[in-house]
Amino acid sequence: EEIAPSYVFLASDDASYMTGQILHPNGGEVVNG
Repeated sequence: EEIAPSYVFLASDDASYMTGQILHPNGGEVVNG
């Protein structure tokens, strides 16, 4: 459910300006261990 919108965005023309970015499709949570 969280990853599909990221794939749709990356496949769209809206993502054409992105270079060298890292997407974190995890609902905004960052877990450091």
